[in-house]
Amino acid sequence: MRKVPLLFLLFFPLFCSAAQWDVSTSQELRDALSKAGAGDEIVMSPGTYEGTFSIPTSLSLRGSKDSIIDAAGKGSCLEIKASGIKVSGLTLKNYGADLYERNSGVLINEGIEDILLKDLKIEGAGFGIRADKSEKIHIEGCEIRGNKRKHVLDRGDGVYFNYVKNAVLQNNKVRYTRDGFYFENTDRTQSSGNYFAALQYGIHYMYTRGDSAWNNEAEACIGGYALMSSEKIRLFDNLSKRTVEFGVLLNETDASEVSNNRVERVKNPRGKPSLDTEGKGIFIYGGGINTVEGNSFEGCDIGAGVAMGGEGTVLHKNRFVGNRLQVRYIGSSFVEWSREGVGNYWSNYQGWDLNQDGVGDVPYQPNDSLDRLFWLYPQSRFLMDSPLVVFLRFITAQFQLDKGKGIVDSTPIMHDPISTKKGTI
Repeated sequence: MRKVPLLFLLFFPLFCSAAQWDVSTSQELRDALSKAGAGDEIVMSPGTYEGTFSIPTSLSLRGSKDSIIDAAGKGSCLEIKASGIKVSGLTLKNYGADLYERNSGVLINEGIEDILLKDLKIEGAGFGIRADKSEKIHIEGCEIRGNKRKHVLDRGDGVYFNYVKNAVLQNNKVRYTRDGFYFENTDRTQSSGNYFAALQYGIHYMYTRGDSAWNNEAEACIGGYALMSSEKIRLFDNLSKRTVEFGVLLNETDASEVSNNRVERVKNPRGKPSLDTEGKGIFIYGGGINTVEGNSFEGCDIGAGVAMGGEGTVLHKNRFVGNRLQVRYIGSSFVEWSREGVGNYWSNYQGWDLNQDGVGDVPYQPNDSLDRLFWLYPQSRFLMDSPLVVFLRFITAQFQLDKGKGIVDSTPIMHDPISTKKGTI
């Protein structure tokens, strides 16, 4: 065996550098993916690369805006089989629609970590990006578009994470998928600066822990942000507008914070909605103790809906403006919606403030026995706006017939926070 000089061994790392592979055909791309070493970079020339491809090594795959992988309607465009992979600047399209087989634009295998997906355009009927039992996935600047001709529930999600930890998703755009981001059993995902339109829910959390979302926008979706059976979620500084069912949903979620979000125009346009399908700015359903503070709910069918054990969540410093019905509460408990002498702002509050301290002298009760009566007997809904019901509400308020039950804001805010301090709550 030939001996290698010690000096060469000492300086050998200096002569080793990552290789660059330039490819222009599907076969060249397939060969480069199978032969490239860890740390290498594959650069795709403009053009269409037909087929499905897998990445088995920790490398970088980079294209241009005209570099297209077309899966011809079957399987996944890219399957990631190693950690430490970077993919950027590609268009991935026409991947399969079989959700059971996890057809995706990018499919990340189990046990993979440290993945960067950046500036990708992804279009197809399956999942845009899917990962299971993975960690440290960073998705940035991607545009994901589903098949809008399919029923919303038959589409794949823009991003589907199952048992994924410490993921970061920022500045992405998702349209025409099922959910924009669907997180199930995730831990500590961070979603910021993303845009969602024309899908079921913008972000959908199920059984997750410690996730956070801020500066996102959901528009023209069925619902904005759904927090379901999860805990310790921080949802702040987001926008939801022109949704159908809700802006924010808290369903069996605990120890979470919903703060400084703006929810606008949640309305059910499907004819004349029934009492249980009206659009709610925030819908609190089931048990859990959460903080809802500093949000704006404006122009909705219902500002806030509370039912089936949602009394543990306290709302204060929020803004309820121009909602057809400010609150619908289905229950018989007494619920206080103020904290440390500060309640919420209600655009239809008719109380007074004699000492000019900015707090109403008369408690505000947005939900009374008549609302509960209409819920129990929806066939009488046509009477809601009749002169008789208006008179009964007036009498109820004057004589405090509902005292000791229902939702009460004992210290309502007198002045609209946005009017007094533009742009903030």
